[in-house]
Amino acid sequence: MFSPDRYVETMRFAAAAHNAQKEPGHDLPYLVHVVSVAAEVIAALPTTQLANPELAVTCALLHDTVEDTPVTLDEVRARYGDAVAAGVAALTKNTSLPKPEQMPDSLRRIREQPPEIAVVKLADRITNLSAPPHYWSKEKCAAYRLEAITIADALGYASATLDARLRAKIEAYRAFC
Repeated sequence: MFSPDRYVETMRFAAAAHNAQKEPGHDLPYLVHVVSVAAEVIAALPTTQLANPELAVTCALLHDTVEDTPVTLDEVRARYGDAVAAGVAALTKNTSLPKPEQMPDSLRRIREQPPEIAVVKLADRITNLSAPPHYWSKEKCAAYRLEAITIADALGYASATLDARLRAKIEAYRAFC
């Protein structure tokens, strides 16, 4: 399983890293998103065969730290080890690539990691498929929904439970498009 002590320590690290960030389009602390992704992962553990559940939960809590905060991959590696750093790196967009190439690149890198990392990406998109920010256009919502289908198609192998949950969220998200 995973250690509650490690969970709390990692959550505190993520909270400090994301500090005053808010969820896009909401007034909630960004930590709500991070903890929601971890909750999706934890809820899927009983029905998802993972060799290292702690890797999945830790990466869920840290998945946006390198992408969205001053935290570096070296800091993640020093604190949590190579496997977590590799998972977080795979979950981090390569912004040096043109926008249309970023998701395919990320999905390729995620598939090169253990299934625990794919589980985090599935959980992340499940969490992100709540009501979109009010300032998103219908076209942006539709594109985001299509991208979610691409994620489910590419990574659904990692967890039948999260794949089914993501596909249900994709269908419900149609109402926003």
